[in-house]
Amino acid sequence: MPLTRNATPIISPHSENFALMSRLPGLLSFSAPLLAGCAVLFLTGCAGLDSQVRDETYYIGGSHTSYNQMPRGPTKPGGRDDTVSYWNGDGLSGHASIKISLGEQRAYFYKGGKLAGVSVVSTGREGFNTATGSFQIIQKDKDHVSSRFGDYVDGEGNILKKEVDTEKDPKPKGAIYDGARMPYFMRIVGGTGMHAGYLPGYPASHGCIRMPAFMAEKFFENVSVGTPVTVTE
Repeated sequence: MPLTRNATPIISPHSENFALMSRLPGLLSFSAPLLAGCAVLFLTGCAGLDSQVRDETYYIGGSHTSYNQMPRGPTKPGGRDDTVSYWNGDGLSGHASIKISLGEQRAYFYKGGKLAGVSVVSTGREGFNTATGSFQIIQKDKDHVSSRFGDYVDGEGNILKKEVDTEKDPKPKGAIYDGARMPYFMRIVGGTGMHAGYLPGYPASHGCIRMPAFMAEKFFENVSVGTPVTVTE
């Protein structure tokens, strides 16, 4: 039987994995999507699946459904509240700039040199480290979809094969390619950018800078192509 997007596995409180999983409430329904790497084609974005947003996306503030309806703060009971991220820049003016600290796993947004907002992030894990240096926003795409990584689904949206690389995985007969979503994508170099995505609380991406959706949206609304971005250790 094919997997479906809305299927939610149930973990028995008597199972040996329950104690561990109960400490990780943001990860109970789906595992983190996998990638082949972040050095991919420009249109692909940050290797696609590391930030896949489908019917349900997880971040340290909890979980929520449909990125078009993402809440603007902490969510469902059981999630770990995000007590770090905030936006206070609507009343500020001046040139925008962003500083990202890999060590702190934080992104700082400035307007006219004044701090406008702070977001928790998840950057590249070991082996796929996010590049450091001085960059700038070179592309904005609110509804960015990977052209290479995603799922093969049937006509009703049932997943036939998950986490595929279209350059390597042949498409089953009758299947439809459904690319990985990367909402509020702000490209800074190559296939790397900031966007809404999965945040487990530590560096876990294949190079991109993942943010809670409500912060990715604020950053997206307040940057322009050319906005400077500095990434430091």
